[in-house]
Amino acid sequence: MKYRPLAEALYHALTADAFYQTMEQSVEDPEQKKALMLCYLDYSMVESEQYGELFIPEGEAYGTSIWSMPLERELQAQKSAQKQHFLRTVMGENSLRTYNDIVSNMSEHTDTVIQENYWYLSIVGVLPAFQNQGLGAKLLQEVLQKSDSAGVATYLETYVPRNKSFYQRQGYQDIATFYEPVTGAEYSVMVREAQ
Repeated sequence: MKYRPLAEALYHALTADAFYQTMEQSVEDPEQKKALMLCYLDYSMVESEQYGELFIPEGEAYGTSIWSMPLERELQAQKSAQKQHFLRTVMGENSLRTYNDIVSNMSEHTDTVIQENYWYLSIVGVLPAFQNQGLGAKLLQEVLQKSDSAGVATYLETYVPRNKSFYQRQGYQDIATFYEPVTGAEYSVMVREAQ
């Protein structure tokens, strides 16, 4: 793993999120659940480094932010194929199916309220011991400055209602709430216009 300490931070930061709970439950070997979720989070960071934006703070590995950007069709197909390969070969067929079902359901709804050119805040998390110190905002600032300079809105999806006030302080507005049947939970779509 390239980013194990950050994967550990995200793992502990995302325990209340229905998406990550469901993905962890999809791992069939009980002994491998946490290890494979760490692999998933590490993969997400490496993927965003290649195809989007990955913000890693200097110093202690307390958290990170992972962003996806709009890609040309060929690059998007390459990114998707690599993700499918990772899920199948590392996490297993059940996790691949679970991921595809959730993402398909979410895309069907979210795509009705966002535009194709928006940047996507895929994952952000701060270790619980470091929360409530203003560090979460610092994980977003650099990429939000870039999106502002580019004149592009950003969006996110959250399954954790208590996180919405944090995102609102960063300029995000709650624009829609949808039910996702695989997780059995509602998630909110929030958008931040370029400022």
